[in-house]
Amino acid sequence: MFSFFKKKKIIPHIRLTGVIGSSGRFKQGIDFSGQQEIIKKAFSFKKAKNIAISINSPGGSPVQSHLIHDYIKQLAKKNEKKVIVFAEDVAASGGYLIACAGDEIYANSSSIIGSIGVISASFGFQDAIKKIGIQRRVYTAGKNKSTLDPFKEEKEEDIERIKRLQLELHSDFIDVVKKSRGSKLKEPEKNNTFTGEFWSGTASMKLGLIDGIGNAEQILREKFGEDIVIKKLEKQKSFIAKKLSSSIDSQIDNLASVMEERALWQKFGL
Repeated sequence: MFSFFKKKKIIPHIRLTGVIGSSGRFKQGIDFSGQQEIIKKAFSFKKAKNIAISINSPGGSPVQSHLIHDYIKQLAKKNEKKVIVFAEDVAASGGYLIACAGDEIYANSSSIIGSIGVISASFGFQDAIKKIGIQRRVYTAGKNKSTLDPFKEEKEEDIERIKRLQLELHSDFIDVVKKSRGSKLKEPEKNNTFTGEFWSGTASMKLGLIDGIGNAEQILREKFGEDIVIKKLEKQKSFIAKKLSSSIDSQIDNLASVMEERALWQKFGL
């Protein structure tokens, strides 16, 4: 007598957490090269028709955001799989751009969603170096090579140039969102959807930025049944990175990155 057992449905689940871009000596942020292998692994499950991706990011590098977004879309199309994205604390700016790789996006009612815009920030130290008697000596080949030097007075043409660049990047971002969300977006111009504003999960659902409220475990079991196997895939740190990442030198090396990262998270109250 033979017994036949129906194999349980597997849904690979990966998490993308942190500021987008290289962070510190061991690149602890989310970047394409660091996430490519784990994303590829998720799509390698031949019988899995759905891939789950959780995102917790305040944004960062627009290039790395685009690379990860495009790679997910490419693999989804090639392997004929559906991508379901879950926002955790934050899916804002580049974090939301990556989320737009999903066929569906879900979030917690208190998640922070949006910030569809572009920002660049720096400091001006020209008065400070004068006070302490420091001379700034810069030699360039190319008149615009020292654009927005923080130790020199701002030039109007430099500001206009950076604003033009920001508008181009912003336009690219908007195109990604429109292509992803399509008719789901509710009057984006009227609702300031593309102004860089951000909202709670509940408000973002009304705007059409997400499809529903709920966490990964809950939504996946509601959609595909209680007996599914959610296969959590995690990126492993190398042995050397584990050993050295706690060293004093590494902590000092990462200080600037940590400060910048905290500023990004704190923008959203975290």
